Amino acid sequence: MADFMDNIPSISQPLIRWYEQNKRELPWRETKDPYIIWISEIILQQTRVVQGYDYFVRFVSRFPDVKVLAEASEDEVMKYWEGLGYYSRARNLHAAAKQIMADFGGKFPDTYTGILSLKGVGEYTAAAICSFSYDMPFAVLDGNVYRVLSRLFALETPIDSSVGKKQFSELAGILLDRKHAAIYNQAIMELGALQCMPRSPKCEGCPLSDKCMARARNEMEKYPVKQGKTVVKPRYFNYLHISFGDITWIHRRTANDIWRNLYEFVLIETDRDVTFEQLQENIFYCNLMDGVGRIELKGFPIVRKHVLSHRIIYARFYTLSIERELPETEDYIRVPAGHLSDYAFSRLTLDYLDEINRQKLDNTLF
Repeated sequence: MADFMDNIPSISQPLIRWYEQNKRELPWRETKDPYIIWISEIILQQTRVVQGYDYFVRFVSRFPDVKVLAEASEDEVMKYWEGLGYYSRARNLHAAAKQIMADFGGKFPDTYTGILSLKGVGEYTAAAICSFSYDMPFAVLDGNVYRVLSRLFALETPIDSSVGKKQFSELAGILLDRKHAAIYNQAIMELGALQCMPRSPKCEGCPLSDKCMARARNEMEKYPVKQGKTVVKPRYFNYLHISFGDITWIHRRTANDIWRNLYEFVLIETDRDVTFEQLQENIFYCNLMDGVGRIELKGFPIVRKHVLSHRIIYARFYTLSIERELPETEDYIRVPAGHLSDYAFSRLTLDYLDEINRQKLDNTLF
């Protein structure tokens, strides 16, 4: 760390000046309310501002404080999160709101330890809330900050290693302007978002460009260094959108898997891509459809590829009509087609529903 000390005194002032001239006007920056800042931080994990902004506005309009969020049903919370992805964030928000009501008397905790104890809150989020809400001297360290620091000092240590996390945490703490923690943290995060971007960074307008070792070497895109990429595994989902008159069937995903507590159509997962003829030989399909009479496959299956952080979902949606209803079962909910929007679905299923709605509109027009 001693090698960095010469640069430290001149970083805060130019960074803050740049921020005051270039910052985006965002609603969570206009408040010190820890609840609002918490919601924004959770939404912006794994989500860019341009994608998360409307979700934030909609979410806090419906759940303006801890009490309202805690008293809401999980289904409603998930519905307001629908399409945003990483749904464990929404479940954790809901659980943490209940935790605040039970353990903190409904008042958002005002200590680092108390905030860190909340469900789904890690060190970064706790530091951000403490800094932005209470101006406590905690350095934030998100993906943007990792990128800025790694380029500024041309650090070769992988950011996803235990050694790297420790090194960057110490460096962020040393660089922190402890007297202006909130604005300094916002500034370095904003620099990573607007200037020091992953690809084609805008070095010409960067207030720290004359100190940046990566730029001096013309190696900006080499940083940050990572140990290696996560192995992405394929999964094959075969969805059955079964209709009997105006009724269809959905069920709630409850296993400890992707999209937990979201709804979906009848699903048969296979170990490889299969045709509909092969799917009809599946034991689950045979048992489910036994007794429904004539089965009509409407049109061609809608095929979708959905990429997650650690999975690629290859999905086929089959639209089927049946002569007699499916037998009563606790696993599936009978839903009138017009009420599907009452339930929270994954982005994959929402895209399918958008597609069939477009097809219906096209058929109406022509």
